[in-house]
Amino acid sequence: MDAQQGQDQVAAAVAVLKAAADPTRFTVLWALTQGERPVGQLAELTGAHVAAVSQHLARLRTAGLVTSRREGTRIYYKASGEHVRALLEDAFLVAGAGAGAQTQASDRAAPPGRTREATAAAPAAARRRSVRPAPGA
Repeated sequence: MDAQQGQDQVAAAVAVLKAAADPTRFTVLWALTQGERPVGQLAELTGAHVAAVSQHLARLRTAGLVTSRREGTRIYYKASGEHVRALLEDAFLVAGAGAGAQTQASDRAAPPGRTREATAAAPAAARRRSVRPAPGA
């Protein structure tokens, strides 16, 4: 892989992280890892206006984090794959580790809609996932 490809991969990864780096978008993404939802339901969940949630969804779709399908006049959104849930879970793990390496997994805040027990099981799931090569490797 040449240097330009590595830089392109880094830029793409940063774009994904920027897309998820908003409280409303993060909450929307987490909800969409639980299943398909229409924009109105996502607006209720976040307490934001439908138009604002639609703009957030457009940004997430551009980053490749969500997909949509039309059914009549409604559009349903969902996370584009298990990798989205893994990204969000990893963010929670890093946030928990940043609060102090000695923090017990059961004391960490659970992601929206998750129990502490499910969050505590996440490190084991993360260890089972294959290691991803570093950009430019």
